[in-house]
Amino acid sequence: MREALYYQKLENQIVQCLLCPHHCIIPLGKRGICGVRENIEGTLYSLVYGKASSIALDPIEKKPLYHFYPGSAILSIGTVGCNFKCPFCQNWTISQVGPEDIFLEDVDKELLLKLAKKNGSIGISYTYNEPFIWYEFVLEVAKHFKEHNLKNVFVTNGFIEVEPFLEIAPYIDAMNIDLKSIREEFYNKLCKGSLKGVKRIIEFAYEKGIHIELTNLIIPGYNDNKEEIVALIDYVASISPNIPLHFTRYFPAYKFTVPPTPIEILKFAYSEARKRLHYVYLGNIWDIEGSTTFCPNCGNELIVREGYFIKKNLLKNSNKCPYCGTSIPVHTGGV
Repeated sequence: MREALYYQKLENQIVQCLLCPHHCIIPLGKRGICGVRENIEGTLYSLVYGKASSIALDPIEKKPLYHFYPGSAILSIGTVGCNFKCPFCQNWTISQVGPEDIFLEDVDKELLLKLAKKNGSIGISYTYNEPFIWYEFVLEVAKHFKEHNLKNVFVTNGFIEVEPFLEIAPYIDAMNIDLKSIREEFYNKLCKGSLKGVKRIIEFAYEKGIHIELTNLIIPGYNDNKEEIVALIDYVASISPNIPLHFTRYFPAYKFTVPPTPIEILKFAYSEARKRLHYVYLGNIWDIEGSTTFCPNCGNELIVREGYFIKKNLLKNSNKCPYCGTSIPVHTGGV
């Protein structure tokens, strides 16, 4: 265990966590909403410091990040717990359990660095469950990787307070942030969280120059209303039309038995988004066009993907369209 960062001690050995906008008030012997930060004798501790549930070498496209070193591999790690309670969670077997419920492997920054270098990884991705609730550990590892000129990637719901985010932001190279809905009600009722807090982090990350891509899982009957999809697109475009937006097909998982997202809704979202945004993608569906990066100026194919694999990449050594010279916001250096 490690004493937590970002909390305050209250009366009667009660503590208040200040890491995320929940601001959980935690009595003695209890845990916060995330399930991994516990009040032990009046001190808040992280129960998952250096404890990993999952370690793998993934294609960067799996995050999904399509504009960050395309074709590269990245060491990916996760632990357990989450500060959201989404009943449709695809990774619920680790995100909705406690540290005592499954086997957790001991890891440290030196081991992870060694694994990354040994396997030709561009860096490390904190993923699978919500990485910010692992804050104390990922902050230490992120600093270490940055010192060794390796990349730090966060796959996150974006629900973290501004102060801890700004502390770790200088070490973050890229983020894929879930934008689950453009309605506050969706976040309140289904995720037990807040849209306002997520939007704030999206905007801060963009302002700080962190490479960001957004993912929207479209769930039939919950966030697939056409007006809502257009409103979400408009919000992203209001920040920048260059932000890649991934619409992802939902499949039944955890507590949700709603049928999978109809293809026509995904196609609608894709076509509408391309009217306002330069880079739009479809996920959890085999669709070559929906996985291809096009030049927003001349319309030519620049990166063609099949699943997580690159079939053609005309931006390997340059971020300019070879046909018309338009600058494309893609970090190059992949394979």
